[in-house]
Amino acid sequence: MIMVSACLAGKPVRYNGTSAADTIVEQLIAEKKALSVCPELLGGFVTPREPAEIVGGTGYDVLDGKAKVIEYSGTDVTSMYIEGAAHALAIAKEQDVDLVVLKENSPSCGSSVIYDGTFQDQKQAGAGVTTAMFRRAGIRVISEAELEQELAGV
Repeated sequence: MIMVSACLAGKPVRYNGTSAADTIVEQLIAEKKALSVCPELLGGFVTPREPAEIVGGTGYDVLDGKAKVIEYSGTDVTSMYIEGAAHALAIAKEQDVDLVVLKENSPSCGSSVIYDGTFQDQKQAGAGVTTAMFRRAGIRVISEAELEQELAGV
């Protein structure tokens, strides 16, 4: 089973109330080959919500207590990101997920690129909190940009 970010499945769950619909993801959902989750909603956030970025590192650093997830206003929402990632991981294990496709750049879902914590629209190499948790649990995570190539190789 494949797990995908709910925003890629066309659900308006991103911080600003929009989706990031991806045609391939929507097809996988329609064919019942994938299930969608939004780790941020699982962590207790609502839509819309303030933008947040990882300050002081990457998702791995957040899990290790060395970095935090901070909203634009300065509110520390680290615990909600960790809680959402843990809920998503529990669902992945329950559903025997072996591949996860998450939305790039997100402090939760970014798989290779995240925003740098300055709220200046600057990106850096790194993984979000959910990606880091999944990878530590041995579950493979890719971005939506890698999905077509992944499916072609299957």
